[in-house]
Amino acid sequence: MSLYLLRRFLGFAITLVVAAAAVFFLLDRLPGDPAQFILGINASPDAVASLRNQLGLDLPLWQRFTDWLLAMFRGDFGVSYTQSAPVAALIGERLWVTLPLAGFAMVLSMAIGLPIGILAARRRGSWLDTGLMLLAQMGIAVPNFWFGMLLVLLFSITLRWLPPGGFTPWQEDFWAALRAMVLPSLALALPQAAILARVMRTALVDVQNADFIRTARAKGMTLGEAVWRHGVRNALLPILTILGLQFAFLISGTVVVENVFYLPGLGRLIFTAISERDLILVRGAVIILIAAVTASMFIVDVLYAVVDPRLRGGLQP
Repeated sequence: MSLYLLRRFLGFAITLVVAAAAVFFLLDRLPGDPAQFILGINASPDAVASLRNQLGLDLPLWQRFTDWLLAMFRGDFGVSYTQSAPVAALIGERLWVTLPLAGFAMVLSMAIGLPIGILAARRRGSWLDTGLMLLAQMGIAVPNFWFGMLLVLLFSITLRWLPPGGFTPWQEDFWAALRAMVLPSLALALPQAAILARVMRTALVDVQNADFIRTARAKGMTLGEAVWRHGVRNALLPILTILGLQFAFLISGTVVVENVFYLPGLGRLIFTAISERDLILVRGAVIILIAAVTASMFIVDVLYAVVDPRLRGGLQP
């Protein structure tokens, strides 16, 4: 394995361990006793103590963290306090909603934002450029849950084209599940598309003044041809960075959007687990989200080397 990939992978592993420690210790400091919450306020002290012993809550903090971390690396995330089911199974069921939701939102944000950014850069200084950037600024300012409510009002209540919420499992009705994903995916994608449009426009405007663009135009290319053939590739580096960060925002945004649209995803699972003081379920779900975000940044680092020839030496064996 190349030194470049090895360094990135080590950074990925260290980030996961540090994040796991932060999540574990911060959640452990939350007020309240999970055993007391499960049994109710009228439970006897002996019953609470017995349940704490059964759940391993009476062990030293460092031992509980070590046992949890080692078990997690083996794929054992423990058993939910409130649902009495393996945490890994509960998370696996919800990932079939959250990951497609984030993936569809990412595709939509690129399909909307990148063409708008390219068009605005090619019409720099025109009324079209000003109008598109004004819309992008409005898209950044409006939160995704507000977009979600507006989309429900338009497409579900007024036009009755799409369902306002709920979810049919993929294996039961694929097309119904896909239709249920449209509005929440669009609600997540619109603010991110606005950011992509502004970044793409800025990157292309900077590239248009580069020497290689002037050389391409001197060889007979129009500005549009030179930008499309040579400028877009050089503008991809900041776009890749933004895409990696956007995946993190999309994953975290599902916590709110899934509750707006009543989707049974990982976001709603975390929300329910927090309200029920099911700390072991919260830890497992949050670690999965952190792993997904960190993995996306690792992929972005690799794509950097693919796009930028100056980094390719680090990929050689």
